[in-house]
Amino acid sequence: MESNSEVGKVNISQATYELLKDEADFAFESRRKIEAKGKGTLEIYFVSVKESQDEAQLVLMQTF
Repeated sequence: MESNSEVGKVNISQATYELLKDEADFAFESRRKIEAKGKGTLEIYFVSVKESQDEAQLVLMQTF
């Protein structure tokens, strides 16, 4: 998934998105489907912390 990312952005899988999607502190951007070695086709998302959410950013950084 790293090779499908952009500088300064965090890619997450569909499974991680499903765990975080209801968290109000995060914003998600659907990207596209990719072929991942040993995993098959995966939907990927960018995740970011909504502005002025310092604590949520710390959680995100500790998670990844």
